[in-house]
Amino acid sequence: MPQISIARLFDDNQARLQLAWRAGEDGASKKIDSEFTKDSSKGLIGHLNFIHPNLIQVLGVSEIQHLDGMDSAACAATLRQIATRDLACFIVAGSSRVPDVLVQAARATATPLLTSPMGSVELMWMLRPYLARALAECTTVHGVMLDVLGMGVLITGVSGAGKSELTLELISRGSGLIADDVVELYRVGPENIDGRCPALLKDFLEVRGLGVLNIRSIFGESALRPRKALKLIVHLERPGGGDLPAERLPLKPGSESIMGVQLRKVSIPVAAGRNLAVLTEAAVRNYVLQLRGMDSTREFIERQSQQMEAVHDEDDRL
Repeated sequence: MPQISIARLFDDNQARLQLAWRAGEDGASKKIDSEFTKDSSKGLIGHLNFIHPNLIQVLGVSEIQHLDGMDSAACAATLRQIATRDLACFIVAGSSRVPDVLVQAARATATPLLTSPMGSVELMWMLRPYLARALAECTTVHGVMLDVLGMGVLITGVSGAGKSELTLELISRGSGLIADDVVELYRVGPENIDGRCPALLKDFLEVRGLGVLNIRSIFGESALRPRKALKLIVHLERPGGGDLPAERLPLKPGSESIMGVQLRKVSIPVAAGRNLAVLTEAAVRNYVLQLRGMDSTREFIERQSQQMEAVHDEDDRL
């Protein structure tokens, strides 16, 4: 399950958020767990909240002023109470002064206390996407993922269906390789899935008869992409491979659910002489048109219906 420690959060964001340790270094190993955040009623990050504490409590200028106005003993007791083992850290943002009572509470409970000169709203705005990526639900699938005409496409099919050969042809036509054989998929939003490549397989494509190819060395940097949002699945159907035959004229678009996200799926039969690269690019272009409200199949059916009605009306007049 994805998780991230406060030490890693600090290292990854120290430069751009200008983070600094103020207290609680002993709690640097505290972790934010994706399973806990999914099942917990606690917010991931937000301004200081005593009723429903966030896992990361951010204190801006207003929150610091609120602490200053509280009774010292009551303030210390409240801060110690919310600084439980579930609390990941405090971040003081946009304030040059950190209240002593907050420093003491952080030290007493080994809760990391970080500071940043950035405003609290801007800091949270920059941290939320980072946390979403770091804690995203993930899975791996067998296939090849590419950036085809600006769209993230996952090519699937049984072994020997021609995925690698199709990938090589698409790369030669300007597409970018993201991952071959093992594709890591991360759910970074309610309806968003990112595809990435495991570090071990980065830059490599295995093609039967040629072995392992280094795409960066052969085609250059422009033939690779670090990640891409997955929008379309292209499934290669091999005759006799156990797949159901594809519909000749599908009235409903195909789909497949990955981690609860419904993705458009197109099935392409594999046969000798078929240019799979052109078919894949055509599938991408057609899906782009459908996203814009232009459905060629429905347009054909409507045109046919109008023609049949016109013929029927002509027969009635005769």
